[in-house]
Amino acid sequence: MEKLCFMLIGCGRISKNHIAAAAANQDSCELVAVCDPVVELAEKKADDMQAAAGYRPRVYADYRKALEELSVDCCAIATESGYHAEIALNCIAHGKHVLIEKPMALSTADAEKILAGAEKKGVTVGVCHQNRFNAPIQQLHRALEDGRFGKLVNGTARILWNRTMPYYQQAPWRGTWAQDGGTLMNQCIHDIDLLQWSLGGEPDTIMAMTGNYLRDIEAEDFGSILIRFKNGAIGIVEGTACIYPKNLEETLSISGETGTAVIGGLAVNRVQTWNFAEPAAQDAEVEKLAGTDPKDVYGSGHNALYADYIDAVRTGRKPLVSGEEGMKGMKIILAAYKSQKTGLPVKFDGLSFSTLDMDSSDVKIG
Repeated sequence: MEKLCFMLIGCGRISKNHIAAAAANQDSCELVAVCDPVVELAEKKADDMQAAAGYRPRVYADYRKALEELSVDCCAIATESGYHAEIALNCIAHGKHVLIEKPMALSTADAEKILAGAEKKGVTVGVCHQNRFNAPIQQLHRALEDGRFGKLVNGTARILWNRTMPYYQQAPWRGTWAQDGGTLMNQCIHDIDLLQWSLGGEPDTIMAMTGNYLRDIEAEDFGSILIRFKNGAIGIVEGTACIYPKNLEETLSISGETGTAVIGGLAVNRVQTWNFAEPAAQDAEVEKLAGTDPKDVYGSGHNALYADYIDAVRTGRKPLVSGEEGMKGMKIILAAYKSQKTGLPVKFDGLSFSTLDMDSSDVKIG
């Protein structure tokens, strides 16, 4: 089959993972363009692609010009979060498949527009929750599907990280309600996605307390969420950018009637606990998994995520992290923001909310 032609829009911090993923999947895709208003960043990524795959994509300051000039199948969107929806909708209007970095949008309305537009145009939406492809997470989900946990009771997502003021000052969009949100939306969304995926994927009611304690940003630097799922299980989120002096852990714990599993490490990549009432052949596979941390908190799942997304586009199936799936974690966080603002529990179904509905006074402590 012919290779799918990709265009990368946004050449900032996460773009190196997209370059590596395109290179790893060069038998099935070709990165034909890299785009960024800061042309020097795009030139650097074009050089990186040359080094990794032996060819150099074209460089554009404006992705819209690339859309007009090039034959592109898929657009990978890795800009500042606040531009994700606008760019995705424009690419979809041009009939392009889109692979969007998290979060797919900063409002429920924009996320719904992306899904509706994609359905109308017949294109595929994927969202970059690459940690779903971590080997320990895949084994966890297999155990869940096989019923090894019995009746699910609860799960916990703990994201205990450090983000200092230089991190926010380096890119002033970070920590703003207009372009980002706080630690829940930026740092914690991956683990929140894993939590909801593991506990049945159907949240019912969300309650939250968040606050801005130490970082001079508009949004929260600490957040705690309680999620009641429709199957009765309860999810707990503890997320912070205030851990001293450096990142501590990203951990997912799932507990049920006949099983308990804890996946931890720097980026939910190490099996720390694996206890089940009944043994299974799977257990031997889990014992063999490597326990080394990835180079950074982004993990190493983009390569597999790209492979799955490319296959989904080719076959017409939904990718593992479809637009509908990618919306769930984002929507839980928006419900948490609304709960913080109102002091009330929030229903997941029918939620209409945006980060723009928040104000710094909603989270400022002291």
